[in-house]
Amino acid sequence: MTTKLCPCGTGQSYVDCCGALHSGARKAATAEQLMRSRYSAFAVSDEDYLLRTWAAKHRPSSAGIDSTDRWLKLEILATENGGLLQAEGVVEFRAHYVGGVVHERSRFIRENGQWVYAEGLE
Repeated sequence: MTTKLCPCGTGQSYVDCCGALHSGARKAATAEQLMRSRYSAFAVSDEDYLLRTWAAKHRPSSAGIDSTDRWLKLEILATENGGLLQAEGVVEFRAHYVGGVVHERSRFIRENGQWVYAEGLE
């Protein structure tokens, strides 16, 4: 049996890495871990997880997943705060897909004790 690697690039199996967050078995411990799990949710087309981990104030009605997108690689460029005992953090990343790259600085906050995506920053 082959073990599918997690799309987020940690080198761990999907089941032990972001899959555990997607299923609800674990919660993201840091803003970066949530960022990685959200990238993986796009890669595996898990819109429910994306919406669940979006700050209520900014949550859209749809996550805008295109199941024809093929995600290739995630690069974490920088993190600011977003640690275990912090309430806010920023993660700058590049998400590569067939046909392009998404480059964003994302702000994450804790909502009801859980990390959520708040918004993309300029």
